[in-house]
Amino acid sequence: MSVGHQGYQVDYANPVGEASLVPPTSPQWRVFKNPVAIAVGGVAAVLLEFADARIRSGVWDHSTYKVDPIGRSKRTGVAAMAGVFGPASTARRIIGGVNRMHRKVTGETPGGEAYRALDPELLDWVSATAAYGFLEAYHRFVAPLSEAERRAYYRDGEPVVRLYGVENPLTSDEDFFAMLDRLLPRFEAHPINMEFLAIIQSGKAAPAVPRFLHQALARAAVSLLPTAVRQRLELGADYDLRRSDRLMLLAAGTLADRVRDPRSPAWQAARRLGLPGDFAWRSPRAQARMLGHAGIGTQAAPAT
Repeated sequence: MSVGHQGYQVDYANPVGEASLVPPTSPQWRVFKNPVAIAVGGVAAVLLEFADARIRSGVWDHSTYKVDPIGRSKRTGVAAMAGVFGPASTARRIIGGVNRMHRKVTGETPGGEAYRALDPELLDWVSATAAYGFLEAYHRFVAPLSEAERRAYYRDGEPVVRLYGVENPLTSDEDFFAMLDRLLPRFEAHPINMEFLAIIQSGKAAPAVPRFLHQALARAAVSLLPTAVRQRLELGADYDLRRSDRLMLLAAGTLADRVRDPRSPAWQAARRLGLPGDFAWRSPRAQARMLGHAGIGTQAAPAT
């Protein structure tokens, strides 16, 4: 079954038996199967990226974000899903295409600072924001993850982010905050940040979902930002997470974690590996027991 968006087509079910870059027992499979965690974490990641003028200018000036923010976000989401669930050969193809596009992205910020998308510092930060955003959204709005699970999540993502050119992949939350501390003096409030949040709150990304849920999602994403970042971006009390927001998103996140969708990348990928489609929804103990009996689908593909 092919799932994609405007050119990013991924057949998660084939070739049968081909490993993914991330093993099915990884916490990454658990996190990425949940659309609420991906939505909240993705918005938080963009806010963290746009805090830096170099990334903000690169995205705004060299992509379709200004005219098609929803489409651009969906394409980014497909690339992320392919890295976790797709056959390794497909993931490498898509990531290679992203890298080729990024090679063309160079310019100057409004303040006159030169930037290029393949700057190692920017690649590291973009990767870090996504990893931290998705993980923290799952932890807060779906189910808590232990310290060991958080470290495994970061470790298992390394083969994917290395293909993007990341030189310093996260291994822990401490790595994220150390990187944040180095970049924080650069962060600034900007109208583009507010425009982005307005798009999220408008509900255009999913018109069938009530607008109040989109507004709650935006506030939830802001709540994931470290306090120092939120202060730099001047996101005030209007973006405080309300108790009703938290309860609503916890309910949505928990429900989404129980919906076993045969059309989803997680289900299709598990079947490709000869595992039950709902493998990613099983507990780690059940997964280990199942793999002990079957002896299949346990390994990730190398990130060559």
